Amino acid sequence: MQMDQLLTRRRALLAGAATLGAAGVAAVLAPGAGNRGAPASPPAAGAPAARRPLRPSEYRLRPLTGYGPPRTPPGRTPVREEPLLKVPDDGRTVVLTFDDGPDPRYTPDILDILARHEVRAMFFVCGEMAGYTPDLLARMADEGHVVGNHTWSHPLLTKLRRRTIRSEMERTSDIVEKHYGARPEWFRAPYGAWNRAAFELGAELGMEPLAWTVDTLDWTEPGTRTIVGRVEDGAAPGVVVLSHDAGGDRSQSVKALRSYLPHLLDSGYHVTVPRREYV
Repeated sequence: MQMDQLLTRRRALLAGAATLGAAGVAAVLAPGAGNRGAPASPPAAGAPAARRPLRPSEYRLRPLTGYGPPRTPPGRTPVREEPLLKVPDDGRTVVLTFDDGPDPRYTPDILDILARHEVRAMFFVCGEMAGYTPDLLARMADEGHVVGNHTWSHPLLTKLRRRTIRSEMERTSDIVEKHYGARPEWFRAPYGAWNRAAFELGAELGMEPLAWTVDTLDWTEPGTRTIVGRVEDGAAPGVVVLSHDAGGDRSQSVKALRSYLPHLLDSGYHVTVPRREYV
């Protein structure tokens, strides 16, 4: 399948499943084993802060320390009933995530912007896309970004049989390991459409399910200014921001990142990536 055919099919899937989108993860729960706690309140907009000059800082490259107690033994991943939607508040921390890539038209620009500001992000890649651009997976590894599993062909998992879901996950983990150097430890369901099989299979493959707190809806191409506003208005300690680096025209997403990233850093946010730790 050629790249243009793949992207055309992905746009059709996005249009057909638009009603799932962010609604697929409407139940916002704080991280924790089993996620049986009460729903968390929507994050408040980031408090305004005095602007300060940008300067390199080691904290921007510091991973988070994990999701806190209870810890899981080595090699075991809990089967959750809801995806994780945010990270612990570690001093105004924000996690930027990009789905559906890598795409040679937009991903390199995103990586350039992140490198310029010395921050890392998460990329939930589709195996089929990664097969076209393995060099971008290698670059993500070299520059310290976290690569997650977003299935092979971006299907609606709730419509698939269990063995097909496993194949979608395993093939993607295989290609990530081959070119990134490690198997992914994070998984995100396409369209935010999770089911029990996805949670169980993800855990069997050693992956935690991560959704998002702030949805930029950049795939609808609402305009650069609108994307920037959604990120800046939704910024708050522990939020996970969803954007895309593939699946259509992502030039607005690139331009928006170029605008809101320095503003987040100026406002005192630490843009970093989560790290799982086992003790």
